[in-house]
This record gives sequence, structure tokens and C-alpha cells, in this order.
Amino acid sequence: MKTVFAQSVPGRTACLPPMPEERAESFIPKNLLRAKRPALPEMSELDVVRHFTRLSRLNYGVDSNFYPLGSCTMKYNPKFTEQVAALPGFSRLHPLLPQIKSAGLYTQGALEVMYETERMLCELTGMSAFTLHPMAGAHGELTGAMLIAAYHKDKGNKKTKVICPDSAHGTNPASAALAGFEVVNIESKDGMLDPAALDAVLDDDVAALMMTCPNTLGLFEKHLPEIVEKLRKIDALLYYDGANLNAIMGKMRVGDVGFDVVHLNLHKTLATPHGGGGPGAGPVGVSERLKPFLPISRVDKLRDGRLFLNYDYPKSIGFMAPFYGNFGVVLKAYAYILRLGGEGLTRASEYAVLNANYMRKRLEDYLHIPYNRICMHEFVASACDQQASCGVRALDIAKALLDRGYHAPTIYFPLIVKECMMFEPTETESKETLDAFVDDLIEILESAKTDPVALQDAPLTTPVRRLDETKAARSMILIEPA
Repeated sequence: MKTVFAQSVPGRTACLPPMPEERAESFIPKNLLRAKRPALPEMSELDVVRHFTRLSRLNYGVDSNFYPLGSCTMKYNPKFTEQVAALPGFSRLHPLLPQIKSAGLYTQGALEVMYETERMLCELTGMSAFTLHPMAGAHGELTGAMLIAAYHKDKGNKKTKVICPDSAHGTNPASAALAGFEVVNIESKDGMLDPAALDAVLDDDVAALMMTCPNTLGLFEKHLPEIVEKLRKIDALLYYDGANLNAIMGKMRVGDVGFDVVHLNLHKTLATPHGGGGPGAGPVGVSERLKPFLPISRVDKLRDGRLFLNYDYPKSIGFMAPFYGNFGVVLKAYAYILRLGGEGLTRASEYAVLNANYMRKRLEDYLHIPYNRICMHEFVASACDQQASCGVRALDIAKALLDRGYHAPTIYFPLIVKECMMFEPTETESKETLDAFVDDLIEILESAKTDPVALQDAPLTTPVRRLDETKAARSMILIEPA
């Protein structure tokens, strides 16, 4: 498809030119005017409409097709939450409106949403307090790591290390490093954190252990009580990467089992949008001993019941986001929680686990599944057998799925499984959708035996053929060459 610039024809316009007295230049101070007009494309209205309509049809979204996307779930976003977020009383608010004085009536509703959301998240996780500031999961991780650092600094602890298992999410080490810690990696055993490996690196310099539970293999960490006990003995904190909370909502509260910090990915757990890198929200909850360090501002109540933003927390780590985080995303999560209630959230986790295990059982005779036992909301398979027998890799299978109209699963992560493919169907997918996907995947795997070259050439039906993705990431061309 030609770019919008390639379709430009000099002198062609999409509207009648303005009269001289209506030109924008007459309203702009001369010192702010450009020396020359920007090189914008010149097109008719019809050509503009057709161009962007064609582009929109190339977009892949959860409203049109299935995402078997482990690790970063594209979960269905119910439409009623969009209606709630569009209510004028929310959508027309400006973040600088006074909270209590003359405009107090206009902001109390938004403050109440934030106040109640924090408390509902506390109930869901067993934490003592939450901040809604972080604007994505990784941003929440960084916030949590900074809270851990603030806690130890306040106590005078000389802690320099954070332990990250190889079964944790890949952003954990980066977040710990950004917060100033030395990252210590430990290897798993039988797909889980190995207490013996933990013992080998556990000393008084350890500030925290960052865990994903269930981990990236979709397995629940059965050694958790033993791990908590070991950390408590050296005053180290336990961080919960909440990206996989979708597996345990209503079944386990992470605060009750000993975690001190948790971040939640609202797009993965509580059905808010996360397309194209945003918007996002990664609220962070803490145990009682970390409450003084939460970011400011915090939503508090006056004696008369009115809500306000409180900045008077001298031990706070400060601001983590402009204003109060992504309010619109939080609002959608708030509506989703209220609509489902405790029973509905629990059932969502049950269906997510059921769907993952159903898909795992259907595929176990066609793909190698290194840890083939009851999983949680996701599981990891491997194309190592296909690579050995016919040279077809996980990448080839993923590209072939694009030709069938599916988004590819996460591949080559976690790194501890060779030729891995991670499947995470979420709770909203029907049995019919799962069966159609598995049937197509099995057909692809069978075709690898007879015509592996066809898979290595895939995709054939997409707007562009197979790209050099490594080169694309390292050598970005963000503008059209002159």
C-alpha cells in the first residue's frame, strides 16, 4: 500500500480553501510562524477516507480475532466499561480542578472512584494500601523496587541485591537495576524456584526477591511458604509480579501468604485496553510496613467525609506519574470489578485455568510440553521436535498462524525452554474458538512433516511477508526516505 505522502498530488485539497481573512496565519503571532509551510500531503477527502479506512482494516484486534498471546494477554475489553469512561462527569474533568473548594462537587466523584478502587484492590490482593500512579506494569515494577529501596534506607539496612529467578518476567531484572540494585539470577528446578539455589545466594545484602506466581511456565510456586520464611529471617522483602494474577483471583490473596509488594496489570487482570503500547495502568499495593513510602499524592478523607489529595507523607518516594496515573483506565477497571463482583472475578480465574488446561491436553500429542502437568492460566510448549525432524522452528509456526487469521503466541520466552511457544487463552474465549485454533495449529504441525519449506516461507497472505525483525528493531526507519 502506498503511503499517504506517495498519494499526494500538488494542489489537490480535501476542502475549500479558506478566505484570506480566515487563514490561520492571521491568528498566530508572526514570531511563531514557520519559515515555510510543512510538507503535508495534498489529497481529496475521498482519498484520505479510503486510505485510513484501508489502514484500519489491517489492524489486528481482540474484537476481530483470537489472541493466544501468553505473557502479555490481550484480554477482551467489555464495551460497558467504555460507556462508563465516556460519561461526561468523568471525561470532561480537568486534573487541575480544585478538590475541595469551589469546584469540589465536580471532583468528588473521580476521587471516590480512585479511593474505592484502591480499597477493592486491597481486598483482592490482601494488601494494606495501593497507589494508582504507575502507568504500566513495568512502571509498577519500578515503583515497587523504589519502595523496597526506601524501606531499607529508612531502616538503615545496607542492602544491595535483588534476586530474580529465571522463571520470572523479563522486566523484573531491569526494574531492580533501575532502582539501583545488583541483580542476582537463580536457576529453576523442575520449572519452579529452587530453595537450594535460593540458599546459595541468600545473605544479609539481599533486599528482596521478585517472583512471578504462577511463573512464566504457568506453574504455581509450591515452595512459597518456605521461601517467605527464609526472607523474613534476613529482613528481605518479597515482590509479587502481578502480571499472572488472572490465574488466582479469588483463590489466593498474595498479601495473606507473605508478599510485601505487588503490581497489577489492569489490562491482563481487570479487562482494560492495552493496545499499541498503551494506555495502561500498573497499580502497586504494599503491606503495612511499606505504606509510608507510597507515591504522592494519596486520596484521603476529611472528617466530614469529603475526599482530597494528600501530599503530606514525608517518607514518600514522591511522584511516579503526571497527576494521578491513567484515570480513564482505572475507571474501566473499577466498573469491571463492580460488575463482576467477588464471585465473578473468581469464576474468571477458574475459566482461564480451565481454558489453558483444555488447550494443553489437546496439543500434548503434537507439541513437546516440557512441564506437562496441571497448569494455571498459561502453559509453555516447545517446537524442538519439529526443529529436529524437519527444520521447522517456533518462528515458522507462529508465522503460519498469521496466514490462518490468528495472532501468534509469544515465542522464545521464557528463555529456559528451547523453541518455546507460550499459550494463554484467557477466560473469555469459547470452546469453539479454542477448538478452531487448535485444529488449525495441528494442521500446521502436520504439514511441517510433508512441506516444511512452505512454513519457512510463511506468512503469504499478510500485507508484508516475513521481515527481519532483529534488523527492524535495531535499525528503525521512522520517516519515509526523501
